Amino acid sequence: METSRIALPIGTTLDRFIKNNQDQFQYTSGELSQLLRDIALASKVVNREINKAGLIDIMGSAGSQNTGGEQQQKLDVLANIRFTRALTKGGEACALISEETESYVDLNNNGKYVIAIDPLDGSSNIDVNVSIGTIFSIYRRKSQIGLPITDQDILQRGEEQVAAGYILYGSSTMLVYTTGHGVNGFTYEPSLGEYFLSHPDMIIPAEGKTYSINEGLANSFSEDVKNYLQHCKDSHYTARYIGSLVADFHRNLLKGGIYIYPATAKDAHGKLRLMYECNALAFIAEQAGGKGTDGKERILSIKPKSLHQRTPFYVGSSKMVEQAMK
Repeated sequence: METSRIALPIGTTLDRFIKNNQDQFQYTSGELSQLLRDIALASKVVNREINKAGLIDIMGSAGSQNTGGEQQQKLDVLANIRFTRALTKGGEACALISEETESYVDLNNNGKYVIAIDPLDGSSNIDVNVSIGTIFSIYRRKSQIGLPITDQDILQRGEEQVAAGYILYGSSTMLVYTTGHGVNGFTYEPSLGEYFLSHPDMIIPAEGKTYSINEGLANSFSEDVKNYLQHCKDSHYTARYIGSLVADFHRNLLKGGIYIYPATAKDAHGKLRLMYECNALAFIAEQAGGKGTDGKERILSIKPKSLHQRTPFYVGSSKMVEQAMK
């Protein structure tokens, strides 16, 4: 049943916003609201650690690799611990899918939700003080509560998300999320320890003048992708690529633009992860009036076959994504 969203003024705290809009959720017993609060709490702890990273020994490599074979940073590991701990203590999540763990983490068989998370996206930028982020998706479990988790709980399509969002740790820290009723952004006020509504009802412009892609890989792109890049240049678009997915996506969400990470000769199936990167951002993009595809198919319609499945990713302003698909 559709419910109307309660219009709240800029400056409303995240807690009050969640409480006043709780009847948007199909399941209104409060667990999803608590999950969002748990994620917000963990993000405050991670934000604190990031802000003092240069002062204590938590910068640099952790000396290990994650599931994608990428070098783990110390803050990757720390952020994963913080979010796992918060979600475990909250008790609402039955399982956690994380970029930093090979298999899912079984949290609580009585929990009703599955969380997919990239605890610290763009961590290669930590040592140079560039914006990084957290990306999360929330799914409702399908199996009977109290029984062990099954593949049908874990491997759900993006269109089955009940909520998704990201936290951007930048010049200010922001939490942006959707529950399928539009997109709202909250800015963290550290002296008060609160997130406040700063960007209500976020809408991505249908067109933009910015394209975000790692052109250093251009020699390994398909001819179709190279042709689109030439179209961007012929159209006098501006190239902007930070190397932090959350930061690139956030800029395009506010200003209009397209983010592209296509298949390459090295990564024939793409590099970004479907479950805990692309699904969340595609859901947010669609709720803000944009689009997200793998170049052929809507991202949210893809049935995942594995936890760490990769995919090409085109996301952003609707007309720019449509043009890229041509």
